[in-house]
Amino acid sequence: MNRSTLTLTLAGSLATALASVAFAAPLPAEKMVGNEKCYGIALKGQNDCAAGAGTTCAGTSTMDYQGNSWKAVPAGTCTSMNVDGHKGMLEPMKG
Repeated sequence: MNRSTLTLTLAGSLATALASVAFAAPLPAEKMVGNEKCYGIALKGQNDCAAGAGTTCAGTSTMDYQGNSWKAVPAGTCTSMNVDGHKGMLEPMKG
């Protein structure tokens, strides 16, 4: 492998790694201002973060209404939410 091929390979690998980190990053703190984490209301792949074991973060929930993944919602509204019979929770569902 010559030097220019190696440089291009490394650049491509770095770009892929950076894209993966950016996708998995939690919401920036400023986006949470005025919001709260609401567990159990996100649809599959539409969570904002905390999707449990085997997942990385945002967009990685494996099922609708997964009890250990959350969506950011306006502060004070989570526990009054009812999404197709699934109530919002301020803490992740255990087990």
